[in-house]
Amino acid sequence: MTLTNPEAIETEPTKPQAQRRAKGQGGGIGRYILIRFLLIFPTVFILVTLVFFLMRVVGNPITASVGGRLTPTQLQERLHAAGYDRPVIVQYIEYLGQIVRGDFGSSVTDNRPVTEIILQYGGATAELVFYALIVALVLGIPLGMLAAYLRDKWPDVLLRALAILTYATPVFFGGLLLKLVFSVWLGWLPLGDRASTRVQLILDRIENPTGVFLLDAIRTGNGQIISDVLQHAVLPALTLGLLTAGIFLRLVRANMIGSLGSDYVDAARSRGVRESRLVRTHAFRPALVPIITVMGLQIAMLLGGSVLTETTFGWRGLGFELNQYLSARDFVAVQGIVAMLAVIVAVTNFVVDVVAALIDPRVRF
Repeated sequence: MTLTNPEAIETEPTKPQAQRRAKGQGGGIGRYILIRFLLIFPTVFILVTLVFFLMRVVGNPITASVGGRLTPTQLQERLHAAGYDRPVIVQYIEYLGQIVRGDFGSSVTDNRPVTEIILQYGGATAELVFYALIVALVLGIPLGMLAAYLRDKWPDVLLRALAILTYATPVFFGGLLLKLVFSVWLGWLPLGDRASTRVQLILDRIENPTGVFLLDAIRTGNGQIISDVLQHAVLPALTLGLLTAGIFLRLVRANMIGSLGSDYVDAARSRGVRESRLVRTHAFRPALVPIITVMGLQIAMLLGGSVLTETTFGWRGLGFELNQYLSARDFVAVQGIVAMLAVIVAVTNFVVDVVAALIDPRVRF
């Protein structure tokens, strides 16, 4: 006669319970994605509102940018035509309506739509951020692993100090220092710009250019053009990438130290697994999850740092144009570019959050 254990019957999940559990897990990730997506709208709304009213603190954009070159009558006509003689709250509501329709306004100094400016120069900034992110990952992750492996030894101390130094150094100062060493003293790399004049003329004549010089250079199939573009990208990418590499280094180090002290690593160590293999295989993957989690914030920081980097190296991207419009006190263009960047950052954070939730279910709760 076969006896059945009642505790096993109570603890073993039935088929309907397993189905409900699976449905609940699917609903968890679906609910998380939905919430993160809905958070895009208040985030963009708050940022756009802050930018709008901060720009109005200095007065209306037309008076600030071209007021000194117009007679009082002409100035009043321009203000009335643009609607800046109306109450601020009315201008604000109208501006929100324009953004909903995808209209971020037009610059005052050259009367160009902000969307056109972003389409023309956005590729250059995206290219620079991509290069900088590669530099940050290539330097930050291996050096963070090395610092964790040699914890509390002199290489670890040196790497931690280097991480703090790269993060604390102003972007423009780091860029000028790299230019002084590698361009002026050693003469290894170009001083600035995205490519040499000859190469830029060639790339400008390409049919349907992407705005990303590396892609356009690859389309030409000319190795010298590709080499020229990459040489011009080295110093700007290092300048901006080192800013984030220090953060990745410290983050990987801290998480790998925690992983190396976990039970499953101790079990592997007791089986005679070499310490170097423990670092590469057992502790490395869990340490990557925080990197993915903070990737969205770092991309936002790279976009902010690109303003000074592009200005330092004459890299004609959105950051360079934003600085030019700030110098011209063209606050309509500044307001539109910053608002568009806010949308890009919010969407990027959403994508990164979704990827992090798919990789690590703990992020959802």
